[in-house]
Amino acid sequence: MQGRLWDHAETMRGAPVAVINQTMARQCWPRGDAIGRQFRIPGLKNEPPYRPAATGSEGWLQIVGVVADARNDGLRNPIKPALYLPYTLRMQMFTQILVRTRVPPLSMLRAVRAELVQIDKDQQVMQVRDLDTWIADMREYAQQRLMARLFAIFALLALLLAAAGLYSVVSYGVATRINEFGIRMALGAKAWDVVRLVLSATSASVGAGLAAGLALTLIFDKLAQQWLTESSRDPIILGGLAVLLIIVAALACFAPARRAASVDPSEALRYE
Repeated sequence: MQGRLWDHAETMRGAPVAVINQTMARQCWPRGDAIGRQFRIPGLKNEPPYRPAATGSEGWLQIVGVVADARNDGLRNPIKPALYLPYTLRMQMFTQILVRTRVPPLSMLRAVRAELVQIDKDQQVMQVRDLDTWIADMREYAQQRLMARLFAIFALLALLLAAAGLYSVVSYGVATRINEFGIRMALGAKAWDVVRLVLSATSASVGAGLAAGLALTLIFDKLAQQWLTESSRDPIILGGLAVLLIIVAALACFAPARRAASVDPSEALRYE
């Protein structure tokens, strides 16, 4: 986001440089002047053989860059201030290496092990997991997924009930206007004119329902965020749902409108 990352030469010599996240930059340097500032972490002392550190690791570290925030304390908790250091400045005994692949991650395991053996034949690989499975096995992720599925099931049921209700209302409205449709068709109205009349009468109700639903979505968005981390204010999500509801409403109205357009004028005029 600002500044730079350390280069290869700085990594090789264990340079006392650091990159911080946006949360730390906002909390410690709210004026936006974090680049070039210095801070100390006394705990970064050299403790061989388990925690070796480069010379000067306990001294002042210079901030050379600011990176975007990433969730670092679970899915629900606020993001904490974070800093990143060259691995040569301070190395833990047990270190995780994240490998990005273009193929299924575990299929690269043998190649990764071979690279590690070339560097250090005594190096051990303790545990290997692909990142997607690691995240999916988290309890918070399982809770979020369960809540999302419950919300999806209830939303689908509500959509089906709304479609059934709309179909019933439109069918009833068509039945009560059979005489009107017969007269219109007897006077020269086309089938499409009758369909358009039915759809236009229904569009007002659908439009009012969409407006009310959008307003309620924005009002209860903060309440829903107590269970879900994602916000429902995304215009892509709201637009997609609006299009989906319009399509469902059109399908619910299609059968009654088609039935109204196929009415025989002579029978409609005698209809009671």
